[in-house]
Amino acid sequence: MARILVVDDAKFMRTLVKDALVGAGHEIVGEAENGNIAVEQYKALKPDLVTMDITMREKDGIEATKEIIKFDASAKIIMVTALGQEDLLAKAIKMGVKDFVVKPFPPERLQQAAAKALGI
Repeated sequence: MARILVVDDAKFMRTLVKDALVGAGHEIVGEAENGNIAVEQYKALKPDLVTMDITMREKDGIEATKEIIKFDASAKIIMVTALGQEDLLAKAIKMGVKDFVVKPFPPERLQQAAAKALGI
């Protein structure tokens, strides 16, 4: 199905995201634990979809999203974030983020968001 880059500073959360998406038939082509690595990975891998955490050290998900969209205006990005990030989510959606999923999430919710973002 889709080639996906998973970005989150918590390894266990990357594993949950990967398991949910692989379970829906997608391929995980890369992982990043901060926004700097996410931008590098996006440019190198050109994935079909990115799942992006908002709060990370070094470069947060908002800055990384901004850079990815500047590099590729057609980038498909889903924010995966904790409750209480509504202001940042609103900012992300204005930038062109396709959807968001609130942690903790059932795998089906992430799968729906991915399908919506990918148009499948």
